[in-house]
Amino acid sequence: MENAKIHQTSAFGITRDRFVFHKVTAVKPLKNYRLMVTFECGGVKKYDIKPLFTKWPVFCALRDEPKLFGLVEIAPGGYGICWNDELDLSCDELWDNGFTI
Repeated sequence: MENAKIHQTSAFGITRDRFVFHKVTAVKPLKNYRLMVTFECGGVKKYDIKPLFTKWPVFCALRDEPKLFGLVEIAPGGYGICWNDELDLSCDELWDNGFTI
């Protein structure tokens, strides 16, 4: 699912599109390289990191350094999550590819 598109009409009758992001409000590391992610809209999803080990090798650091996985935090503004300067995921990735619990 893509970010929701909202059509707004200004006082002058001009319509413009505005995208609504599914901002992250909480993230919790779980067993087996999964995350529980809570979004501003109230949705909660689980996200499996394991497929990223083959898709983007940089994520192998989470597997190779197990303590690093537990250091996940919300990126500024809630637009995703991060572990360090090299490892992050956008709120769109988490929302679109996480599964609802």
